[in-house]
Amino acid sequence: MKKLVAYFSASGVTEQLAKKLAAAIGADLHQILPAQKYTQADLDWTNKKSRSTLEMNDKKFRPAVANRVEDMEQYDAIFVGFPIWWYVAPTIINTFLEQYDLTGKKVIPFATSGGSGMGNTNQELAVSCKGAALLEGKRFSTGASEAELKAWAEQRME
Repeated sequence: MKKLVAYFSASGVTEQLAKKLAAAIGADLHQILPAQKYTQADLDWTNKKSRSTLEMNDKKFRPAVANRVEDMEQYDAIFVGFPIWWYVAPTIINTFLEQYDLTGKKVIPFATSGGSGMGNTNQELAVSCKGAALLEGKRFSTGASEAELKAWAEQRME
């Protein structure tokens, strides 16, 4: 089974976890880059007019992605990592998933968060995973070990 770990990381926390997961399971790694980089002001969730707040309040909004995965068709399992924003995946994750034909693939979310769980993440991502098996995701602490990540991932790939 060919595996990809694709991740969006606004502050570097999810990036660390994604790299650890990719190493643990022997997967290719892809960073999802926004076409317009997020600033600290953009990420201020307490500001009702910040970019991230506006994006998350409009579930149809799709922030542009600056890069693509070459040969996505070669992957059987796609682990998609992100920080939890407003109890769900950032809408840039929807943008990323909607760029590809995911028919027959497993899409497995994983996340980082300061404290909240996965919330309605799968419900929000389902519309972007047409034809794929969207598996239940998990939030990890930044201190998750490679062994913990590997055991979790291997269960999802059975």
